Amino acid sequence: MTLRAMYSRASGAVSQSESDTNLTARRAAWQARSIDTATRAALVEDERYFLRQSVSTPCLNVIARAEGLYIEDMAGRRYMDFHGNNVHHIGYGHPRLTRAIAEQIATLPFAPRRYAAEPVTQLARKLSGVSPLGPCKVLLTTGGSDAIEVAVKIARAATGRFKTLAFWDAFHGAGIGAAALSGEALFRSGPAAPLIPGAIHVAPYAGTRCPYGTSDLVRSGEACARMIEYVLEHEGDVAALIAEPIRAVPSVPPPGFWARVRAACDRHGTLLVFDEIPVGLGKTGAMFACQHDGVAPDILVLGKGLGGGILPIAAVLARPELDVGADWAFGHYTHEKNPVTARAALTTIEIIEDEGLVENAARVGAVALARLNELKRIPVIGDVRGRGLLLGIELVRDVDGMEPDNDLAEATMYAALDRGLSFKTTMGNVLTLTPPLTITEAQMLLGVDILAAAIEDARRALRINR
Repeated sequence: MTLRAMYSRASGAVSQSESDTNLTARRAAWQARSIDTATRAALVEDERYFLRQSVSTPCLNVIARAEGLYIEDMAGRRYMDFHGNNVHHIGYGHPRLTRAIAEQIATLPFAPRRYAAEPVTQLARKLSGVSPLGPCKVLLTTGGSDAIEVAVKIARAATGRFKTLAFWDAFHGAGIGAAALSGEALFRSGPAAPLIPGAIHVAPYAGTRCPYGTSDLVRSGEACARMIEYVLEHEGDVAALIAEPIRAVPSVPPPGFWARVRAACDRHGTLLVFDEIPVGLGKTGAMFACQHDGVAPDILVLGKGLGGGILPIAAVLARPELDVGADWAFGHYTHEKNPVTARAALTTIEIIEDEGLVENAARVGAVALARLNELKRIPVIGDVRGRGLLLGIELVRDVDGMEPDNDLAEATMYAALDRGLSFKTTMGNVLTLTPPLTITEAQMLLGVDILAAAIEDARRALRINR
């Protein structure tokens, strides 16, 4: 029996966490009523040539254009993109970025790996200048998963240890090493197993349905911090703790949580690695999400939005004393010091700074969070949370018991697409909104209004009276 057949026999065998999956009956129904003949043919052709995998191929729709906040499909329908895989911080196709990339291609399109190139050095200098670590050393990769694995190699070399500690339900990448650090069955089970040894996990903090059995976020954070300390003490040889400074679910850490974890890491000789791939570069209303908590890691990883929504690039920022791998090759990727991707990243950071996009994210995000909290009058909304433009709305069957309503969340997502709003669901029942940093207050509020209407559409469709 094939692995696919085994999973098909056990409905729900692979838990939903990173995103909505592409194999549900509701997706098929949405496509049947929403996709025209030309688009359907294009989707069939896509599936003909690409290996199928959950949350990817078969695809939902075909995008023909992307500009600013909007994506547009083959039929000409435009959607406000409150998803964007967290790459569209400066909006799609920012003219300053496209010009910079074109100029770089015309002058120096590539540099063989043994050579330095000025745009690459400029990027490293800029990253060191904005880093929450203070002056730092840098390694570049072509994707976040690779960057996470580079960070682990650095931690292993610096500490002489090999074990890692991370959270269940977290996502740090799809490579074998990064998947081992992650805590999602979708990426670490089935064909991904067996994984690398030494990858330890603890349950995360949570304001709702706390895995430690507590009644609120503060107590959950205290219990989680105690468990981290317990594991670090009893293992005794953990090289690094890898975590998102704000869980991209999203779930905001309670006050003092990271300070307590930072102290525990210091006591036990464990390096603290912050994965800011989806949440860094202004998404939370600070240049780096860890700055909200006043805690600097030993290593910080960036990606996604670093390439301006056009080119793939990621970065590892490390304290200078962690420059310990001169005899080894931690990365040495073919495009590690690509001048075109480096120019894209440098220009993206300059745009974020020059256009005040971090401040805009903080301001517009606060307005959005206030409006979303007003929607809690809708009895299916159990919680609203977030920072800046990383926002989450949790849909539940029972506000008192906080039982997740995955069915309603999925129905809401497709109802929102019908109204011109695209976002993703996380952990099955959390509507996750991550618009670009360029979004205006009016656009944000329009998106929230569409979301509210979509929730009501889904409630009617499912005959939910509560």
